[in-house]
Amino acid sequence: MTSQATKDATIKTSNPPYPYRTIISLVLLVGNFLIAAIYFRIINP
Repeated sequence: MTSQATKDATIKTSNPPYPYRTIISLVLLVGNFLIAAIYFRIINP
């Protein structure tokens, strides 16, 4: 039982596991900062 628990369950690759999810998260984060900058009148569109 303990030998199975010590095995690594993930496959190690050089790519991030969810590149699409990472890109979408970064786009939403940048949009959030942009809207906050407009709200606090740092950027005047």
